[in-house]
Amino acid sequence: MTRILVVDDEPQLLSTLRINLAARQYDVAVAADGAGALHMAAEWHPDLVILDLGLPDLDGMDVIHGLRGWTSTPIIVLSGRAGNADKVEALDAGADDYVTKPFGIDELLARVRAVSRRTSQEEDLAPVRIGDHEVDLTTKTVSGGVRLTPTEWHILEILLRNPGKLIGQRLLLSEVWGVKYVKEFHYLRQYLAQLRRKLERDPAHPVHLITEPGMGYRFKP
Repeated sequence: MTRILVVDDEPQLLSTLRINLAARQYDVAVAADGAGALHMAAEWHPDLVILDLGLPDLDGMDVIHGLRGWTSTPIIVLSGRAGNADKVEALDAGADDYVTKPFGIDELLARVRAVSRRTSQEEDLAPVRIGDHEVDLTTKTVSGGVRLTPTEWHILEILLRNPGKLIGQRLLLSEVWGVKYVKEFHYLRQYLAQLRRKLERDPAHPVHLITEPGMGYRFKP
């Protein structure tokens, strides 16, 4: 049974999430503040954390950093902060997904299933070669001491899990940043350029991380 830790200081929302997740056979624990969340995570070792950023004692970003100091457990952020800067900061800090309040319970459950699928699939994915580097999605490492941000990992993971397949711009934006950002094509240009600089032998003439102009991107093994 998948164990989910829900962290939120709104009692009604906390109760709603606990009931809905338990009804779908998830094992659920709850915390109403950041200190309780970090303690519960260390004691209980959840498979996934649903985390509100607006907590009474610690900022949610501090909780993300605290968790990422010792675990790669997936984190889905809940927040009333709809600004793009907040979302980018959370994702770069190590969150795996970001849901803006108010949200529908069906949408959140779909995000939980998607993150859980990605996590389970990682266990069976062999390291992938890109240029002179070996990329291991399971351990989130790149040979040669190359470091990637969480957002870079998210984009690269989608491409590597679909070798040779064209991944449309809108789909990629929706998966990484959410449906509100499906027209922010410059995000992809920026992050793909960063990935090429880090991984491709000749970033100006990539052979693995390919742009299909006007359509999307693909990974060529």
